[in-house]
Amino acid sequence: MNKYLKQLIELSEIDKEIDAFGPKIETVEKELKNVVKKQDDLIAKKESCIEDKKENELKIRQHELHLAELSEKLNSISKKSSAIKSEKEMKALQLEEDITKEQLDFANEEIERLQKANEIKNEFIADIEEEIEEVSKIVEETKKEIEAKLKELEKNREEIYAKREKLLSKINQKILEFYHKVRKWAGNTTVVPVKKQACYGCYMKINDKTYASVIKSEDIVTCPHCGRILYIEETTEES
Repeated sequence: MNKYLKQLIELSEIDKEIDAFGPKIETVEKELKNVVKKQDDLIAKKESCIEDKKENELKIRQHELHLAELSEKLNSISKKSSAIKSEKEMKALQLEEDITKEQLDFANEEIERLQKANEIKNEFIADIEEEIEEVSKIVEETKKEIEAKLKELEKNREEIYAKREKLLSKINQKILEFYHKVRKWAGNTTVVPVKKQACYGCYMKINDKTYASVIKSEDIVTCPHCGRILYIEETTEES
């Protein structure tokens, strides 16, 4: 196989490895993001419960103030009853007393309902706090694991870059310029194998003359359809 073609195949594989680091890092960081999101969601739930509790407590205080007002009103009605002079006044006062008592009952029921609701919320908050504690431990453990993985990836990346720089120093400049020109649009499919007489970049069948040149591997041959650099894999039967 042509020396320069071998170099371009190797360079292409190195560039693929370098480009793969981005998605690898994203995948690793996503692990931490998912755990942190769970922690944030739990904290948000807890804060929402606390706000609901505060709102309920405010309503309880309002009902308690209303109860005090209603109690005073009943006392006032009781005092008025001694000064009643007609049946009509008695009925009106009785109706006012009944309505006040209904309001008292309702206020007491609401206070009881809101207190029970807050008891449930207290239990829910306690459960969430336990979950937050567990998830916080997982977050810390995950952070350590992610840090180790990122260090390993960075080490590998540095090794790959060093390998690339060493290879670049050996490649003919014109050949390298041509490779980069194709890579601008072809990306990681700049150098592709030929299988079953087809370019594995555009998947179009190449003519016999081009195919014969690819098999010989004496020169750098490009696909007549898409312009990618072609080669025959040494492990295939076609080689």
